[in-house]
Amino acid sequence: MLEPNGPLPPEIYWRRRALAIGALVVALALVIWLVLTVSRGGDSPGDSKPVAASSSSSTASKPADASTTKAAEPSESGTSAPSSAASSASNEPAAGTGQCPDQSLAIKISVDQPTYRVGEQPNFRIVITNISSVQCQRDMNLAQIQASVLSLDGQRRFWTSSDCSPVDESNARNLKPGEQALFTVRWSGTTSQQGCVGERVPVPAGAYQVIAQFGSLHSSPEPFNLTTT
Repeated sequence: MLEPNGPLPPEIYWRRRALAIGALVVALALVIWLVLTVSRGGDSPGDSKPVAASSSSSTASKPADASTTKAAEPSESGTSAPSSAASSASNEPAAGTGQCPDQSLAIKISVDQPTYRVGEQPNFRIVITNISSVQCQRDMNLAQIQASVLSLDGQRRFWTSSDCSPVDESNARNLKPGEQALFTVRWSGTTSQQGCVGERVPVPAGAYQVIAQFGSLHSSPEPFNLTTT
């Protein structure tokens, strides 16, 4: 059956077979190409797929009790610890920044909780705010930022943060209008005297108040209680 039979020379039949086989191969290749094109879903080099755009965002300063500035926290031991409040004020002096006079600042103190047991160590938060309309700079030396525990009538002083923890280090802060510097002071619950002289004894249960002072600024008193239970 492989040998060609007919009136024409055998090479003619071989050529026709070769042409038929070649046409069959071309047709098969065309069918395969069409199938592959359809299976790709019509993708072509000119199509582009959506790409997620990258973006960056700058985190705004979160308020620390009301606004933005973080400062080191003075403690009774005289060491400073970082505050958990957000900060946007700079320690670097800004060009043309003037000194903050006392009348451009406001000071406030608060107590973490209204009642503590005798032997616990209350935490006081001091906030200094730039209430002026311009940016200014002030050395918030931790020795000058004081918290004092007084009797509820204000007649007797039991403790002041600077008595046993004098810290005399420069702490220049630049405050924009409305910005605040936050400081946290921890009280040991014992008495103290200026210069840390005399015996320190536990303060008994009762009603007390705490005030803050910075330069000539004084905060409003904040009451709190010490209990035995």
